[in-house]
Amino acid sequence: MPVIRMTTGQALVRFLDNQYVLFDGREEKFVEGYAAIFGHGFVVGIGQALDANPGRLRIYMGKNEQGMAHMATGFAKQHNRRRIIACGSSIGPGAANMVTAAGVATVNNIPLLLLPSDTFATRQPDPVLQQIEIPENLTVTTNDAFKAVCRYWDRVSRPEMLMTALINAMRVLTDPAAAGAVCVAMPQDVQGEAWDFPDYFFARRTHLIPRPIPPEEELRAAADMIAASRKPILVVGGGVRYSEAGEAVAEFCERFSIPMAETQAGKSAVKGGHPLNLGGIGATGNLAANRLAAEADLVIGAGTRFSDFTTASKSLFRYPGVKVAAINISRFHAMKMDAQQVVGDARAAITGLGKLLAASGYKSAQGDAPARAKADWAAEMRRLSSISCVPGFEPEVADRDPRSLDDFRKATAGAVAETAALALIRKIIPPDAIVVGASGSLPGDMQRMWETDVRDSYHMEYGYSCMGYEIAAALGAKLAEPGREVYAMAGDGSYLMLHSELVTAIQEGVKINVLLFDNAGFGCINNLQMSKGVGSLATEFRKRSPGGGLDGEMLRIDYAMSAAGYGARTYTARTLEQLETALTSALVDTVSTLIDIKTLPKTMTHGYDSWWHVGVAEVTASEKGREAYRDKVEHLKQARLY
Repeated sequence: MPVIRMTTGQALVRFLDNQYVLFDGREEKFVEGYAAIFGHGFVVGIGQALDANPGRLRIYMGKNEQGMAHMATGFAKQHNRRRIIACGSSIGPGAANMVTAAGVATVNNIPLLLLPSDTFATRQPDPVLQQIEIPENLTVTTNDAFKAVCRYWDRVSRPEMLMTALINAMRVLTDPAAAGAVCVAMPQDVQGEAWDFPDYFFARRTHLIPRPIPPEEELRAAADMIAASRKPILVVGGGVRYSEAGEAVAEFCERFSIPMAETQAGKSAVKGGHPLNLGGIGATGNLAANRLAAEADLVIGAGTRFSDFTTASKSLFRYPGVKVAAINISRFHAMKMDAQQVVGDARAAITGLGKLLAASGYKSAQGDAPARAKADWAAEMRRLSSISCVPGFEPEVADRDPRSLDDFRKATAGAVAETAALALIRKIIPPDAIVVGASGSLPGDMQRMWETDVRDSYHMEYGYSCMGYEIAAALGAKLAEPGREVYAMAGDGSYLMLHSELVTAIQEGVKINVLLFDNAGFGCINNLQMSKGVGSLATEFRKRSPGGGLDGEMLRIDYAMSAAGYGARTYTARTLEQLETALTSALVDTVSTLIDIKTLPKTMTHGYDSWWHVGVAEVTASEKGREAYRDKVEHLKQARLY
């Protein structure tokens, strides 16, 4: 048997460089590159291998391990999970920084390969620098923290273990039902150890990404449910996007007159302007989708995991006796809501259902209800888009600190309404631009207001809703699709939490656009706390007052100046006119840009007939809090319990 003597690190690099995937007859390289912040734990191990012979792997220099891994997640998501960038780190804090990113990838079913260095397998130098020692269990290291947030976890404590570890890693990373974060911990001494690897380990491997066809019995049962329904609605989830099933779903809905609505992950799988596409659904959904969802006697979930935002805490689908059919490649997700399970690829399932229903001549009884609902929402969109925060403007929200608006204006001289800003941005940026978001009030505003007819142009991480994902993932999306403009939609809170990969974008000569909505704090959570009877507690960016509380004057932060220091082209917009000028100018810029939009607090969208279950206090002196608790009790009486 021919063997090749090389180090474990060298074998890892050579193996990764020879992995491919096959989807619908298209074969493409699976591992695009390797992102790293080199530390002592792997700079002379795997680092030596990458320096000596990286093959066709492109090396990316991260600035924060979490951000670097978010970049890789954004890259894989924009490639619909068929290309990845592996991420390596040193032991200790470098590895721990990637735990959050692992959670993001796993919740969203995005393949992410993490290769954190580990302590010495021999234990000879223990405690090595950055090693955590657990006296009760010396096998535990920082990397054990990944177990809770990964789909597959392994530790290569001998060179020959690398082979089964990496083959199993590829099994999970290329499985649409199991994809998520994979952690293969690499002890730093083992990385440099040599072994006689069989040459067949390095053969080109092509991993088939299949389209599993659902069982005939499940398809027939679901088809019978649809045929018996009068007012069904179809929920388009992320599985429709990754299956590239948008056209099939649109054709299915047209044939049987079934309206559809979108989750955050499903948006842009089907054209937003489609007559039957009602837009975002759930706690962050719009009036059109939520109104018809409440009247639906059958909910057809396609590639959705029915999170509490999508189902509005199990209260949105409230027609008496409403039934659920769930199409999902994962049986775990398909069995939720006591649904009739249809386990398989979204496109294969929709196509199969269409064939079964066609023979019956079925048409829903929705009639012109979708058109009327869309017209009503269009009128509301015009109102939201035209809000102008002129002096004296008071947002239509009672739950606010009366000082906040005046204090904000004094601190920023800004008065841009968030909804009007989004409408203007949508009007000016290219139709095929990719928008990336994750947290705060922007995901809700965008799920309601953002419409696009270009596939895969809406890139929202709303499973983990991870602050700091936006800018790093925007870089990943741009690396995946360099010919399209990419916009990171971030609040000032997210920007402060993590924006380090903006520097990586500048270093790489890759242009991304950061649209920073500065409302002087964590505005979304400020809304939530105050609406439930809690004071404005540490959610506005204020100095400490003489009395000891965080209720002094608002901070004056020039975010444009900070980004300019990195080399970005920057703008500040305090009016819609200034925002329009900045957006237009940014289109011709060739370096990464940042537009600091001074956004008046409390100018985001709100619930639209939805309810979200949060843990409000049962005992409180606040009348507003008692009202919130009574409201929760009443909603729970009408909601599904599981």
